[in-house]
Amino acid sequence: MKRQRQAEQMTVLREMLDLRGAHFTRQRAAVFDYLNRVDHHPTAEEVFLAVKQGLPRISLATVYKNLEALVGCGAASKLTYGDGAARYDVRTDHHYHTRCLKCGRITDLEPEAGKQLLKLIKPPRGFKVEDYHLEVLGYCKSCS
Repeated sequence: MKRQRQAEQMTVLREMLDLRGAHFTRQRAAVFDYLNRVDHHPTAEEVFLAVKQGLPRISLATVYKNLEALVGCGAASKLTYGDGAARYDVRTDHHYHTRCLKCGRITDLEPEAGKQLLKLIKPPRGFKVEDYHLEVLGYCKSCS
């Protein structure tokens, strides 16, 4: 079952890349597969160290290039914050995040919980909301 799901994900990835005129490569597949397996939002360096175990000749520059290709075709999103390295997420649906102020770890906060928090936020009169990002800051279990 797991292999079938992985094969389906790779087929979808190939289609997304094709639509953007990008190629499906072994390196791109390895980066995408790693992002699918982790429960956090890794930096490019973390992706590099993990993918290098299976592809020892891959470079950090290649990982960056492939992460940007995944973001460009919509298969991943890039989370950037002014105080740290960009992190990557294969979840492209509308969802929210928690971020540890000490270690920087970012995890998903399910949309239903975020909807409850958004009810407390009232934009100024006349302000037309087009989109929003919700990030809850604090300390993860390991850092608190």
